[in-house]
Amino acid sequence: MNRTGLLYDERYLRHQTGPYHPEVPQRLTAIYFGIQKAGLLPKLTLLSARRAERHWVEMVHERTYIERLEAACRSGAVAFDSPDNQMCAETFETALLAVGGVLEAVERVMSGELDNAFCAVRPPGHHAERSKAMGFCYFNNVAIAARFIQQKGWAERVAIVDIDVHHGNGTQHIFEQDASVFYYSIHQHPSFAFPGTGRDFEIGYEVGQGYTKNTTVLPGMGDDVYGQAMERDLLPAMELFRPEALLVSTGFDAHVDDEMSDISLTSDGYAHVMRQIMGIAARWCGGKVVSVLEGGYNIERLPELARDHVSILLDV
Repeated sequence: MNRTGLLYDERYLRHQTGPYHPEVPQRLTAIYFGIQKAGLLPKLTLLSARRAERHWVEMVHERTYIERLEAACRSGAVAFDSPDNQMCAETFETALLAVGGVLEAVERVMSGELDNAFCAVRPPGHHAERSKAMGFCYFNNVAIAARFIQQKGWAERVAIVDIDVHHGNGTQHIFEQDASVFYYSIHQHPSFAFPGTGRDFEIGYEVGQGYTKNTTVLPGMGDDVYGQAMERDLLPAMELFRPEALLVSTGFDAHVDDEMSDISLTSDGYAHVMRQIMGIAARWCGGKVVSVLEGGYNIERLPELARDHVSILLDV
């Protein structure tokens, strides 16, 4: 059985998004309940969040953007940059706790204290660009984690695998001119016209050309298409890149019962996708992988999806 960390902190529930918004605190409580009900908590190392130091956030986001977000929260604003990005006075601090919690998990894994970890955080991050909040995201948790790994000297080549049903435009935007971070995303396209990026011809720019790979999946497709597409696109790319560290943007919103997409991935399909990712980690990264929550909005399905996800990380 692997030494697996679980990052869950009730302070993440303080980020309030108002009525009728899909990104709600109940997402995390459902995830925790599923893991607890399955009897997995005693097998996990429970991690608490810490507030990220600003200089780590500034590795990815412009300082003026960070200051603008902080000021908006202090002013009592209820939205930031877009009506989609609902917020409250606690959002800025909660976002810093999300980043800091992920960095804590990364440090535990990369130092060898843990084999892997799942970070049940909110707000999510993969839509956040350098100076713009998008798609419920304020700070790009996985992007900051990638830079953290590199700056600490744990790895030079970092791969980010994004299995959220929506393209992680922010993560791609941040690394598209960088050859040291490989960004892979498998996502629905077209996908409610959001975010409108992630076509297969988007492969990065200049020295980063060839270090971005997008796999688009048509509405209605499910387990077979996902599994085959990742074997065709992701596995060969990793053979060439040979990552030394692996981060996963884990969105559960490609599930057939999630109303935020038209993809028909089943719970078994999600498990197969994660096993493929674990195979990559075993081959190239000594099994070290940190999974960070992005989307996933069906409160009834999240418990079983989280249970399966953590079971695969534990290898039980």
